[in-house]
Amino acid sequence: MLIGAHVSPAGGPAKAIERGVEKGADAIQIFNQNPRAWKPTVYSDEQVADFRAAMAASRVDALLIHAVYLLNPASEEKEFRDKTRASLIASLRAGDALGAHAVVLHPGSAKAGKVAPAIKRAGKVIKQALDESERCPLHLENTAGAGGTLGRSFDELADLVDAAGASKRLGVCLDSCHLFASGYDIRTEEGLASVLASSAAAGARSSSPSHASSACPACSRRRGPSTPARARRRSR
Repeated sequence: MLIGAHVSPAGGPAKAIERGVEKGADAIQIFNQNPRAWKPTVYSDEQVADFRAAMAASRVDALLIHAVYLLNPASEEKEFRDKTRASLIASLRAGDALGAHAVVLHPGSAKAGKVAPAIKRAGKVIKQALDESERCPLHLENTAGAGGTLGRSFDELADLVDAAGASKRLGVCLDSCHLFASGYDIRTEEGLASVLASSAAAGARSSSPSHASSACPACSRRRGPSTPARARRRSR
């Protein structure tokens, strides 16, 4: 198991390695673009070479790229889905270049619409992004279910994987806060084991990442990502 942290790639991805080492991390997670802007980053050959050299000389063994929160592949608006697809392609291509373990994606939201058509729309965008990139895996993160977000259950995650073509590059990233908030009790060894067994059916593998973060004291359903008690996320 690799324990890591989300770090900034400001100044180039090699700087993210330095920041991970400063934190004693075995793995790091980054955003590959400004999380508040629709402006994907394309790393130069020099930046890629510097990153690989820095990683080879460090204790960091794995990189995750988290797609920015602006993305919604399930949007009913074509223009928004197009922007989402372009950003996701850029993330996956960055993952190809940097040798990332995976890109992590929030699967999107149906908002007030129906879930089944939203899953179909999301699957189409995800498949197109995979087709426009080479080899970097894409892991869909489970959600708490607030605001119509997709991926609130393992059945829903499995439906998303199927809708995206069930590519071998697809997997699942488990967020402990989201699990707890959506009703999965992982406070005991038995409860966690049951959840992990269910996640395997949805596409999680032994090498899949997880985000460990705090949740509210009560195991309540459908809390969103803005839950006040949520702590800084760790990738592992």
